[in-house]
Amino acid sequence: MYDVLYDARWIGNHGIGRFAKELLKELPWMEPFESRRPPFHPFDPILLGAALLRKNPRLYFSPGYNSPLGWPGRFVFNLHDLNHLRVPENSSAAKRAYYQFIIKPACHRAAFVLTVSEYSKQQISAWAGISDDKIVNVGNGVGFPFEPGGAKYQPGFPYLIYVGSHKVHKNLPRLLKAYAISGLRSGVRLILTGNAEPALVKVINELRLESDAIFVGDCEDEQLAALFRGSIALVFPSLYEGFGLPPVEAMACGVPVLTSNLCSLPEVVGDAGILIDPCDIEAIAHGMRRLVDDSGLRQTLRQKGLLRASQYTWRATGAKTTAVLRAALSGTRVTAMLPADPAKGPS
Repeated sequence: MYDVLYDARWIGNHGIGRFAKELLKELPWMEPFESRRPPFHPFDPILLGAALLRKNPRLYFSPGYNSPLGWPGRFVFNLHDLNHLRVPENSSAAKRAYYQFIIKPACHRAAFVLTVSEYSKQQISAWAGISDDKIVNVGNGVGFPFEPGGAKYQPGFPYLIYVGSHKVHKNLPRLLKAYAISGLRSGVRLILTGNAEPALVKVINELRLESDAIFVGDCEDEQLAALFRGSIALVFPSLYEGFGLPPVEAMACGVPVLTSNLCSLPEVVGDAGILIDPCDIEAIAHGMRRLVDDSGLRQTLRQKGLLRASQYTWRATGAKTTAVLRAALSGTRVTAMLPADPAKGPS
């Protein structure tokens, strides 16, 4: 019998994927559960439940939002946010049904529900109708190679950077429009990770930014850290986040941050960044100009950002998670975040 069977299928190049990868490093005593079937497959809850009946772990733990059906054992899962319910463009009838009939009941059946911010904790508690005591904010972390020292990307021109997906809630059309009216394009370019989809190409062409907005494709962590270090600042005017890893990674690299005053982002960034209304294009443009023109402001935000980022470590996330898993195994409450050593398994 396994102590803790960990759903390693979530590991990948995305927010939940990074959480899943880093947590497994911190908690190496967990036994990875792997399958060719992705964890978000519509039939995964039933098939997962059947697999757990065969494997019979003491506890099943998922770093993502999937949960088993037809298995009476204990489980813990991580509901990072309610993106699929709160962002219309990311929702659908099928997703809403999955949340209503799979995830909400799972919130009641689970030993504990993990999440990554106080904002998400409050949202989940209100939506699922479960006590705050059952939801534990274990946060996110940042580590190597996201640090001030190291290689810098040097394309031969100064640039602002956006890091993240191109989903609608990331607000890229407004970011591009703000850049276009900022007055910066003659001297400062805008670099974006990922590849330009047709909808973004259309916006760029309409704004005549073909030479000024540059997409650099998907990046490995070392490349991403170099992109951060070489930039003037990160611009991240997202409309919805359950946490927001790119701002923390940028701060850890000593890079100033401009981000939204919505959802979890003020909680995560605090006073270490410029917070703007992401629906106000002029406010985004004004924030960009401040960061480019004011070296004193950049230096202040750099120092504040380094201090702020130091509060987010994967070791701390691992220790909090270990305390939760121990409580789940023993059937007790999590009364405090124990200073557990995440490298050691349940006692």
